[in-house]
Amino acid sequence: MPALPSSPQPSPSPALLILASGSIYRRDLLSRLRLPFICQAADLDETPLPAELPQATCIRLAHSKALAVAQHHADALVIGCDQVADFQGQALSKPGSLENAREQLTSLRGQTITFYSAVCVVHNTTVLDAFCVPTEVKYRQYNPLEIERYLALEPAFDCAGAAKCEGLGTVLVESIQSEDPTALIGLPLIKLAQTLRTQGFALP
Repeated sequence: MPALPSSPQPSPSPALLILASGSIYRRDLLSRLRLPFICQAADLDETPLPAELPQATCIRLAHSKALAVAQHHADALVIGCDQVADFQGQALSKPGSLENAREQLTSLRGQTITFYSAVCVVHNTTVLDAFCVPTEVKYRQYNPLEIERYLALEPAFDCAGAAKCEGLGTVLVESIQSEDPTALIGLPLIKLAQTLRTQGFALP
């Protein structure tokens, strides 16, 4: 697992900013900063390593994605990112189907998930900054009928935990604790904005 730098290293602003992700959620989040960028997903095997903890998987993949894209764009600043949901020490996958979503929501009643959102910022294969922001989501004690009503209105099959907390999934949640509300969606903008500013990008 790559070590996290203690602070970003300053450098002139690169000509191109690349988000190493195909996620529409991360694309929309980065668009909030109103900087020009392109998206290029890294083609990587995201299977956790044997005995690898979810947070370690998250950090490793963010680093690997950034480097995989950066090696083809020497003059670009590349943002690699990943998110892994940790439920009782195990990575929680995206449900992918109605049946799996129903099972996830049933098992998560009254439980807490930690979502780790890692970012690695690379320029010319040099890691300029890396960080990981945890978000704790506690589900409330909802009933089976509420699960069915939610899934009929917002089938969150592409979200680990089977609930979109930025949408209607909020009604299934008792509390959310994080230093950055955008971390849960997949890209911690507060810390990332600080890093980009250090690298010469003009932000308010």
